Amino acid sequence: MSLLTLIFILLFYAAIAIMLVGLVYKIRLYAFTPTPLRIPTTPAPTTRSGVIVRLFFEVFLFNSLFKANKWTWLFGWLFHAALLVVLLRHLRYFTDPVWGWVSFVQPYGKYGAFIMLFGLCGLWARRFLVDRVRYVSSPSDHLMLALLIGIGLTGMGIKFVTGTDIVAIKAFFLGLIYFDWQPLPADWLLGIHLVLVVLLMIIFPFSKLLHAPGLFFSPTRNQIDNPREKRHSSNASATPAGRNW
Repeated sequence: MSLLTLIFILLFYAAIAIMLVGLVYKIRLYAFTPTPLRIPTTPAPTTRSGVIVRLFFEVFLFNSLFKANKWTWLFGWLFHAALLVVLLRHLRYFTDPVWGWVSFVQPYGKYGAFIMLFGLCGLWARRFLVDRVRYVSSPSDHLMLALLIGIGLTGMGIKFVTGTDIVAIKAFFLGLIYFDWQPLPADWLLGIHLVLVVLLMIIFPFSKLLHAPGLFFSPTRNQIDNPREKRHSSNASATPAGRNW
């Protein structure tokens, strides 16, 4: 086993452990943060089914973002939708045999990277071109976008420019899953791509990128608008954020 393979084996195991622990910690923090006041953003649903519908539109269509800014919504939705397709395409490296629906996604995911990069470039451009957004943008905001774009560009470079041994890559990742370690191709662009992915996995639970789970625990989105029908206590032992229904 080469030194390169051993380094990446250790990197991926460490990154997976950090990401899982970080996700559990953050979600637990969200779930047990008290929310003593009813503060749903109006117009708000008055029933539990209404809250479910509201969250559905927020998760899949970014409804509130669409109402706030159409250009940001367009770039953000395109990025997230294309990212989902690209991630589903990558499942072929972790399954054997490859599931039928994953095979179906392959030709779409291959070009989904272009849409993903288009969305990312649009989101990054607004941090330079829109005054109020530029004013509140921190260096970490730019670095996160640069990291995501770097992952996309190196992935596209592997696919459309340099190429690599995808059979060996699949054997490497299946080996990580089953603890049957296999050599990783000595491909410089692949190495850069995987280093960036590992870096993303490590910082993901502790950065602004972790906003999807927080949506489900947001009192402005997950609460029923019933302050007139039900009395709510404001003491310190109030209901945790994840139990507002």
